[in-house]
Amino acid sequence: MPRAKTSLEPTSSKRKAITPEVREQQMISLAVNLAESQLRDGTASSQTINHYLKLGSSKERLEQEILEKNKELIDAKVEALKASKSMVELYDEAIKAMRKYTGHQTEEDYED
Repeated sequence: MPRAKTSLEPTSSKRKAITPEVREQQMISLAVNLAESQLRDGTASSQTINHYLKLGSSKERLEQEILEKNKELIDAKVEALKASKSMVELYDEAIKAMRKYTGHQTEEDYED
């Protein structure tokens, strides 16, 4: 008697991943689906159960929040550095323009 296909078995209609990142996401999805199935039918290992219990803990939620805030802080620092760099470039251009306006020649003027 043929076995009924479960959602955990690979199907021929699914394409193989083009990049390693997509393949990794596919594998993670399969693992999560398997863990869910095992949790539902009561066959999950103690490691699987503990993993999902930890994910639901207040400590884990706090750690995730801290990581998110750190990411936002890093993004803000990167933006500040970019803004600072553009301000330096703007000041340099203004100084060059003022020198030219007051009659001071720059090294670039001598090269032309």
